[in-house]
Amino acid sequence: MLKIRLRRMGARNRPHYRIVVSDSRSTARAEVLEELGAYDPMREPPILSFDRDRARYWIGKGATVTPTVRSLLEKKEPEARAS
Repeated sequence: MLKIRLRRMGARNRPHYRIVVSDSRSTARAEVLEELGAYDPMREPPILSFDRDRARYWIGKGATVTPTVRSLLEKKEPEARAS
């Protein structure tokens, strides 16, 4: 089963994350199938970028989205509609 989830990167106390598609049975550090975007919570305002079309593609293939990634994507939606 596939999951769209966050993969932690960065130094200690300076995290940033990549939004990736990976096998749910593997660890978060295991090889990923595709990187969909990035999230940097340390910036002001936090930076979130992702490929919406590829996310839809993977969801169509049966990938599930973790609750954390889902909340990030929902926060991003109003900004995309406003511009």
